[in-house]
Amino acid sequence: MLKQRINRIVGQLRGIEKMVDAGRDCSDILQQISAIKKAIDSLSTEVVISDVCKYIAKEDTKRIEKVIERAINI
Repeated sequence: MLKQRINRIVGQLRGIEKMVDAGRDCSDILQQISAIKKAIDSLSTEVVISDVCKYIAKEDTKRIEKVIERAINI
């Protein structure tokens, strides 16, 4: 799952590169940059959750995921 997210972000970055090369409008490029920021934030959350969940009991995983997501989004 992490690898898929990373590949998607890399694809989005390549898309921005093409947009810049093609002289696309600034607002279009900024919209894509915003999307990448959100994707990176989601990736960061997933990395933290997957790391923390290695150290807790399986039955607590969902509860801990919610706590971590809330803490990161503050």
